[in-house]
Amino acid sequence: MAVRVTQNMLNSNMLRNLHKSMRHMDGLQDQLSSGKKIAKPSDDPVVAARGMFYRSSLMENDQYKRNVDEAKSWLDMTDSTMDEVGSVLKRIKELLVYSGDGAVSPEDLKTMGSEVIELKNHLGTLANQQINGKYIFAGTDTDKAPYDYTANGGKGDFVNTNSSPINLEVSQNVFVTSNINAQNIFNYPNNAGNMFKVLDNIITELSNGRNAPQHITSVDEQYDKLLAERASLGASVNRVELIAERLNTQDVNITSLMSKNEDANMAEVMTDLKTQESVHSAALGSGARIIQPTLLDFLR
Repeated sequence: MAVRVTQNMLNSNMLRNLHKSMRHMDGLQDQLSSGKKIAKPSDDPVVAARGMFYRSSLMENDQYKRNVDEAKSWLDMTDSTMDEVGSVLKRIKELLVYSGDGAVSPEDLKTMGSEVIELKNHLGTLANQQINGKYIFAGTDTDKAPYDYTANGGKGDFVNTNSSPINLEVSQNVFVTSNINAQNIFNYPNNAGNMFKVLDNIITELSNGRNAPQHITSVDEQYDKLLAERASLGASVNRVELIAERLNTQDVNITSLMSKNEDANMAEVMTDLKTQESVHSAALGSGARIIQPTLLDFLR
C-alpha cells in the first residue's frame, strides 16, 4: 500500500532532523567550552555517579592529609622540645661534675644552685609547651597545664597523670598517635622521684654550699629515658612521613581517574564538531531544495 507523502511531512521531517543536528552541535559546543563530557547527570548517569565517587574520595583524602599535617606538627614540636630538655639536663650534669671539684668555693656552689633553679623553671616552661593552644605533654587533658609552679610547696612540680594517647585517623581505620606519654619523661620513674624532684634535691645541696656529684647518676637516668622516648618518637615521625607520601600519591591517582572519567577529549570533540557542522550545512542545503518548489512557483 503506497503512502502519500505531503509537503508538510517533508517540512516536518526536515525541521526535526535539523533540530537534532543543532542539539548535537550544541552538546559538542558545551563540551568544547567546558572541557567536560557532561553538563548534567542525565547526560550520562554512569559518568556522573563515578564522578561523585571520585570527588568523595578526594574529600576524604584531603581530610586525611590535614590529619597527617596536624600529627606532624605535634610530633615535630614534641621532638624539638625534647631536644631542648636534653640540653638542659646536659647543662645540669656539667654543673654537678664541676661541683665535685674540691677547689670550688661554697659561694660558687650557691651560684650554681641559682642556675639550677632557673634551669628547673625552664624545664617547667618546656613541660607546658603548647601548640594551637593545646598542651602537648598533658595526654588528652590538653586544656590543663601539666606543670604547676605552685605545687610541691611552691617549688613547682609535674602534676599531670594523664597518659592517654591522642589518635588521628590518617586512612580508613588507620590511626597514628600524635603525642607521647609524658609520664615516661617528666614523671619517671614516679612522681616521688621524677625529674623535678631530682632537681629539688640538687638545688638543696648547692644552695647550702655543698657539692652534689652524687646526683649525677639520677640525672643520667633521666637523660637516658629521654633518649629512649625520643627514639620511639622518631619512629612515629618516619611512619607519619611515609603515610603523607602515600596520601599525596593517592591524591594524584584519584585526580587522574576523575579527569579520565569526566574530561572531554578535546581533539575528538573538535573533529566531531567540524564533522557535524558539515552535516548540518548539507542538511540545510537539501532542505532548501525540498521546500523551494511550491505551486506558486509553477504559477508564476
